Amino acid sequence: MHHCRICDSETQNIFSFGRMPIANGFLEGPSDPEYFYPLSLVLCPRCCMVQLRSVPAPKLMFGRSYAFISSTSAAMQAHFKTQAEDILKLVKGKKDPFVVELGCNDGIMLKHLAGKGIRHLGIEPAANVARQAQKNGVTVLKSFFDPQTAAKIVRRYGKSDVICASNTLLSVENLNAALEGVKLLLNDNGVFFFEDPYLLDIVSLGSFDQIYDEHIYYFSGHSVANLARRHNFELVNMEHQDVHGGSMRYLLEWQPAPRNRAVSHWLAKEKRKHLSSRTGFRGFTKAIRTTAVSLKRTLKNLKKRRLQVVGYGATSKSTTLLNYSGIGPEHVEYITDNSPTKIGKFTPGMHIPVKDRKAFLADNPPYTLLFAWNHKREIFAKESRYRKQGGKFMTYFPKLKLHGLKGRGILNINNTKPTTMRAEIRRSGNHRTLKVAIHPRPKRPRFSAKAELKSSKRSL
Repeated sequence: MHHCRICDSETQNIFSFGRMPIANGFLEGPSDPEYFYPLSLVLCPRCCMVQLRSVPAPKLMFGRSYAFISSTSAAMQAHFKTQAEDILKLVKGKKDPFVVELGCNDGIMLKHLAGKGIRHLGIEPAANVARQAQKNGVTVLKSFFDPQTAAKIVRRYGKSDVICASNTLLSVENLNAALEGVKLLLNDNGVFFFEDPYLLDIVSLGSFDQIYDEHIYYFSGHSVANLARRHNFELVNMEHQDVHGGSMRYLLEWQPAPRNRAVSHWLAKEKRKHLSSRTGFRGFTKAIRTTAVSLKRTLKNLKKRRLQVVGYGATSKSTTLLNYSGIGPEHVEYITDNSPTKIGKFTPGMHIPVKDRKAFLADNPPYTLLFAWNHKREIFAKESRYRKQGGKFMTYFPKLKLHGLKGRGILNINNTKPTTMRAEIRRSGNHRTLKVAIHPRPKRPRFSAKAELKSSKRSL
């Protein structure tokens, strides 16, 4: 029996992924010891909070060396620059405003406030990224956030006008304690906002790779509204963000406070999707199984044809996808990444090697599985030359697709319309490149996507 971390009610099971390694636990060698835990998703029917059933200790996830560096993405740099501008609007006209960010990472947002002379403080428990934030001119406190930490900050700096967090609050297991810390730190006219992946987007897209150890909670407007009321706050606005595959910014103020129309809009959408009961997750759990089976089957078929497949983006989220689907180096030769904390290491659980971009450009593989799918636009623009040379990216949410050159369309692997593929084989070293032409109404299709899906369903 599992009880909700927020209201202590008995939770209901949604889905179990089995044994899972630490999502950011990249290994120096494939034989290194690893920590595994049971990854299961549950729902609280009382306060509507979707959460993990059990999680590893924080020190296993956010130790001395944390692998995720925000500034490696140009899209995230642009997003946080805009967020900093939004904060400047919130504190405009205030005398000597003070801004606190929970989980500041490498200072990707706060450095903009520091550059404007705004008094600020970043809370960051991971030592390596905290040091990077300090190099970026950000004032950092290396600590987890709780009421004791909040009290220390108040004694030294005073109360805050704005407290914010991005992709952080969902990782704080004792969320009630974190909100009590916010209550101590926020001044009477202050604003608290946080951004995290939005549950409605995850369910609608079927993006189950968002579910991993660091993501303890999966917020909706209903669950945040209930959480806010428990701590004398009111959810006053919801602003959708086009990052992390769909995120939501939740703005909280002290009660009583009027609600923006946007809150009612999003709450109504969630109600129509039944996100407060297990009924709303039936399609999601089916999509998890279908995606895992069909993706692995497709990779095996490409391997049989001796076609090279590599991955792009050694993301935290790829850990869930790879381990649940059973996809290893026999399916994906390596993953290319630009993060120095991951290059030269091996992925958690499945032990796929991580290489730098030079290897990717040298190989020019015919197929690339896009694990960093939430940065698709940025990556497609960056790798335009690769695509012009015939390379194809593969995405898997909401359906398996191959993305070729602009103007030549997108091949939907799950397309059930009868098609045939005529192939021209080109050799390059030990690999063969398949140039595909698609024709409708074949008499003898060489590859039947319809049969592929039927076979996948029988395997579920």
